[in-house]
Amino acid sequence: MSEEFVTLTVDQYASEAARTDQRKGSGTIGFTMLGLFGETGSLLAEAKKKQRDAASYLGYAEAVAEEIGDVLWYLAAIARRHRLELSDIAAAALDTDGTYAAGANAAISLHALQPAHMPLAKAPMPEFEHSLLALASEVGLLARAIEGGNSTQHREDVAERLIAVTRCLIRASTDSGITIEAAAIKNLQKIFDRWPRERIYPPAFDADKDAEEQLPRSMQIDIYERKVRGQAYVFQRSRGVYVGDRLTDNAIEPDDYRFHDVFHYAYVAVLGWSPVIRALLRLKRKSDPKLDEAEDGARAILIEEGVTSWLFGQAQQLDFFDGVKPGGLPLDMLKHVRQFVAGYEADRCPLWLWEEAILQGYAAFRFLQKNRRARVTIDFARRRLRIKELPQ
Repeated sequence: MSEEFVTLTVDQYASEAARTDQRKGSGTIGFTMLGLFGETGSLLAEAKKKQRDAASYLGYAEAVAEEIGDVLWYLAAIARRHRLELSDIAAAALDTDGTYAAGANAAISLHALQPAHMPLAKAPMPEFEHSLLALASEVGLLARAIEGGNSTQHREDVAERLIAVTRCLIRASTDSGITIEAAAIKNLQKIFDRWPRERIYPPAFDADKDAEEQLPRSMQIDIYERKVRGQAYVFQRSRGVYVGDRLTDNAIEPDDYRFHDVFHYAYVAVLGWSPVIRALLRLKRKSDPKLDEAEDGARAILIEEGVTSWLFGQAQQLDFFDGVKPGGLPLDMLKHVRQFVAGYEADRCPLWLWEEAILQGYAAFRFLQKNRRARVTIDFARRRLRIKELPQ
């Protein structure tokens, strides 16, 4: 996170979080309440999983911080829909009287909500369990208050219940050893990784290499299906030269996976990454032995094929993402992709860029499914994989 959030106020967080609110307006209160219930349940689940799998469950503290940030995001969304300032809610949560006072707390920081020094908790303590259960209880009471209507009294009831939920969240965060400020910053990093303020494309990973070690910035590939002795194969040619081997589905039930190289071309066009295509076109970065072995070697190729195969299984259940617009792929799906490529250069690609690559790849795949042949063009300058009909 940039230095602008070194000391993050509650209102700064709420304002930044509002930028990524995909469903706005009073008619979405039910949606945000469902989100708050879900994230609170996920927070409780992290404590349960750590107790159940104490020795083998890794990443507990990181997961708790992420879930606390998600709960905070939905609290901000619910407050915004009721025209309540999150800073006023937070200030009242610190006050023993808990009275909501509008407009007097704009400067309150997230850091000020907790003690200056907090112990690090590597496992859920009894205090944390109690505060989590109290949080869950207060979320339920908030849901009941929200059902009350739109009167002035209703808004005051919602404010009162939001204050109680926020108080419990502060206590739970403190008992877990996680600062709300750290959780909020982590939350902003995640949501802007997924829904950025501005889409700034990162430079190519091989920008500093000679042309013979760079993935193609522009390339046309003709992809077509042809039967050989009754077996359907996919062939690929670029400028009259065959690319790779002819492909089948490698599956008992046909599923058109033989067209899957189009996904690798999408990675090249959008991400500027594909160990598979580097190997196929003999563009490995041999001038740098470490890159050649780690980023362009067999293991990296297997990682890319693994990502592609896993995504294909997900896409089959979702009509190969037909009708999915940018911003519409599940966040968890993109996070799983990030986990696949962790430790490799591709994990520096933001989630929104991964989504672009996936959606463009599947748009091309659906075209090939329908037409069985096409001309694919890699246009890295515009981060586009273009596809059009290939004459017979």
